[in-house]
Amino acid sequence: MHSPSKTLPLLSSLCAVVLALNSPVAQAVDAGVTDTEIRIGASAVLTGPLGPQTLSYGIGAKLYFDSVNAAGGVNGRKIVYTQVDDGFDVPRSVENSKKLIQDDKVFVLFQPTGTPHTTALLPLATESKTIVFGPVTGATTLRETANHYLFHVRAGYGDEAQRIVQQLRQLGSPKTAIFYQDDGFGKTLLAEVKRAAESLKLPIIAEVKVDPKNPDFKGAAEQLEKAGPKAIIMGTAGGTFSSLVKAVQATSLRPNIYGFSVANVDTLSRDLGPQARGLVLAQIMPPVRNSSSVIVSEYLGLLHAKDAKAKASSAQFEGFVHAKLLVQGFKAAGPKLNTESFISGMESLGEVRYDKFTARYNRQSHNGASYVELAIVDSNGELRY
Repeated sequence: MHSPSKTLPLLSSLCAVVLALNSPVAQAVDAGVTDTEIRIGASAVLTGPLGPQTLSYGIGAKLYFDSVNAAGGVNGRKIVYTQVDDGFDVPRSVENSKKLIQDDKVFVLFQPTGTPHTTALLPLATESKTIVFGPVTGATTLRETANHYLFHVRAGYGDEAQRIVQQLRQLGSPKTAIFYQDDGFGKTLLAEVKRAAESLKLPIIAEVKVDPKNPDFKGAAEQLEKAGPKAIIMGTAGGTFSSLVKAVQATSLRPNIYGFSVANVDTLSRDLGPQARGLVLAQIMPPVRNSSSVIVSEYLGLLHAKDAKAKASSAQFEGFVHAKLLVQGFKAAGPKLNTESFISGMESLGEVRYDKFTARYNRQSHNGASYVELAIVDSNGELRY
């Protein structure tokens, strides 16, 4: 017979275990995988200046998921994909993610949008042991320290900044300014450009910012005109990027303008028309016009099978590649898919090559790709590499 002094701690420990197992977070673990489904979802910016681009990511991903489902799924499981709008608001992103995990029982948070948003939801994902796959951010801070549950796909913003600054150095280090939106996203891009500029010894003559909630583009353009740069590196995307270009072109300045990959060419061409010509954008995926590429051909084939008149999109293609890589991870996990088998499967992939695009995964690094090219917008609003 146990003494009361020994029994009470044992009962306390058992109660703690029972409570933990019945907590919403504990119940969320692996709940998104059933005999017939794999549920994935994400909080993403579906409205506002970045909305059209993020919607395109989702269209490309769904194109691939639909093809997998039509072929019987992954080990008999169909992929169910849910997106929820957060309007690029961090608290909404966290709350949406919490609901996706606890109420919708998703197995993976797929392509959440934004650096501060991904940073804020990671503690929740880690606590619930939920995979975060392919966030739309290239922040170095999210890559410096490995997270067991976080898998990147796209190259980091540091890789993009290095490539842009290298190009400017090759052009003789023209007078260069930085424009950025004054929030977590813009400050992340600003920091990457400054780090690259310092390492490659490119002088930055001005830093100009706008409040994304109350932007004064005319005032920002006037500050840039006063500084007189020959090149501007843009720490922004979406409508903010387009509006600043219009404001600059209304001044006497005629600089070369460089943007990160998050500045989507389809959005810029739609917003700017002929004014988009000459913009230089970092690209972290192979060109969608290269139909000789196996993965591009696969994307185009599925796209045009669904709609023969559909126009290929670099943002759609990025979503497509993310989806393909995620499914490759599902397959590598084997028929008994769960969080740990998925992580082990991804880490066992080593190098995954889709033509020029290469992503690498192992136990030490989940950082994915480092592929970056620069492309210029032509008179048709399309990218030339």
